[in-house]
Amino acid sequence: MDKDLTSIQEARECIQKAKAAGEILAVMEQAELDKLVAAVARTGREHARELAEEAVNETGFGVAEHKTIKNLFAANQIYDAIKDQKVVGLLAKNDQEKTWDFGVPVGVVAALVPSTNPTSTVLYKAMIALKAGNPVVFSPHPNALSCIVHAARLAAKAVEEAGGPKDAVTVIQTPTLEGTKELMSHRDTKLILATGGGGMVRAAYSSGTPAIGVGAGNGPAYFHESCDLEQAVKRVLDSKTFDNGTICASEQSVVTTVAFAPKVKAEFERQGGYFLTKDQRDTLAGFILRGNGTMNPAIVGKSVAELCRLAGLSGIAPTVRVLLAPEDGVGKGHPFSNEKLGLILAYYVESDEDKALARCVEILRHEGAGHTFAIHAKEEGVVEKFARAVPASRILVNTPASLGGIGATTNLFPAMTLGCGAVGGSSSSNNIGPMDLVNIKRVGWGVRELEELKGGEGSCSNRQDISQKELTWIIAEALRQLR
Repeated sequence: MDKDLTSIQEARECIQKAKAAGEILAVMEQAELDKLVAAVARTGREHARELAEEAVNETGFGVAEHKTIKNLFAANQIYDAIKDQKVVGLLAKNDQEKTWDFGVPVGVVAALVPSTNPTSTVLYKAMIALKAGNPVVFSPHPNALSCIVHAARLAAKAVEEAGGPKDAVTVIQTPTLEGTKELMSHRDTKLILATGGGGMVRAAYSSGTPAIGVGAGNGPAYFHESCDLEQAVKRVLDSKTFDNGTICASEQSVVTTVAFAPKVKAEFERQGGYFLTKDQRDTLAGFILRGNGTMNPAIVGKSVAELCRLAGLSGIAPTVRVLLAPEDGVGKGHPFSNEKLGLILAYYVESDEDKALARCVEILRHEGAGHTFAIHAKEEGVVEKFARAVPASRILVNTPASLGGIGATTNLFPAMTLGCGAVGGSSSSNNIGPMDLVNIKRVGWGVRELEELKGGEGSCSNRQDISQKELTWIIAEALRQLR
């Protein structure tokens, strides 16, 4: 059997079925769609632990307890954020300005699912697509095929039982690169939601179909002298160890100044961080990068003990929570400056605050531009200085970055797909929600005649309902002509 041909055919069949389901969804009222979303959220809660264990067993990534929390985050916190949103139908009616806004579904959504957050991503993308009246076709990462298919089938069953159309949620069960390309480039696919590796996201943007994508995160965390150091270190370690570092918003580097560095290092060591010796650093550096310069997937989501075993590191206590590698550069020859979806942090010590800021900018521009930056500081002036300068869409202050970025420990919109904006090659800098998956029709009533645009005499003689805004415009236009 030719897997590519099978995958391509599956993609076409899924799109055809989804398109038919989409025609039914498109005429459903918001309240009817909300019932479908609630059903997916409910099944996510009911199967949260089961799906988490399946994901860990299949991929070898992360911690079942933490993946359960991610599934529940999608089923509870994301659901709570969207359940009362008005997304389709008449969204706004401005009687004074005489404009209406209508939300309409975009159509078939192609949803690419990563192996790091497989089941929670399915629940999240199914809910936001259905909330906006769109059918969704999932393309699983091959390394997480079984758990993704299971999650998608559970969502599909929940939708049908709640009165939704059959095939509102479908999934490709023989995923290949060629099948995914067919899904993304098919004429009936109207939008791509791409979460995954940089190569896949670039393919989404080059497919010819509108896409919302997010690739690598590589967020540095800056430690300012004004921070609550004990809390700051705790937050970074909590963040990095959550699901063994598989969330792309998690910190990848710690940056501080030479004056503050001794205290930072001592606090990390006190709370379970381990600073690699030069020999250990060199050994790990040779393991984390593959020959083609990309990150070795073997480091993803592994415990420190497993990571040390795979890399051949010795002399590291079993109580160590995170490995810190001293680093002095960014880019080629500096492997720890890249994204590391595992329990490894680069550690930079700069001469002063301006150099620390420049280093944070350099790290993000190298990889992860537009994604996430974390800062630990009490001085708002310092936060503003860094927030203005760093090329990141999420600036997270005094919070675990992995959980703050997705909106779990902050009041950012809760989401599992984090846009990187133009600086990161993304079409959006939002935490992606249902409003990103609708088109807005705008209705505008005529309020001026041609004569008014010309500024002619008597142009307003037959009108008695001139608004203050219109009057201001007419006076300004008259003054312009007098000049």
